[in-house]
Amino acid sequence: MMDIHQILKQLPHRYPFLMVDRVVSIDKSKSIRAFKNVTINEPFFQGHFPRRPVMPGVLMLEALAQAAALLAFDALGKSPEDDTVYYFAAIDNARFKRPVEPGDQLMLDVELVRMKSGIFKFKGKGTVGDELAVEAELTCAMRTIA
Repeated sequence: MMDIHQILKQLPHRYPFLMVDRVVSIDKSKSIRAFKNVTINEPFFQGHFPRRPVMPGVLMLEALAQAAALLAFDALGKSPEDDTVYYFAAIDNARFKRPVEPGDQLMLDVELVRMKSGIFKFKGKGTVGDELAVEAELTCAMRTIA
């Protein structure tokens, strides 16, 4: 379990781009379960869409990637350094099955498939209740910057 204070120590993201509110569980080097509480106060709802607010699909993928980053740091047994960045390298087989709306809790389940030389492959899914909202395979790269 990881609360918002611990998440803020691990992820460089800040409001309005922090997409993980709490980690429910981590199975070391295997999987993570976290969630994002989606509220009407999210800045993207003003324009997406004014009469029918839905969370953009790319932000659902970002939420999965942030949960995946927390899993990667846990698997490595270290916190990210100031000179370390964590990038998307690929998004495969992304599917959006259900809109995510204000008031929903987007549950993020991510499994580590492979890690080698700073490249991580994950399978992730986001659900609302027992309904699948998003699923994708994510490849992320951890790199040191000058």
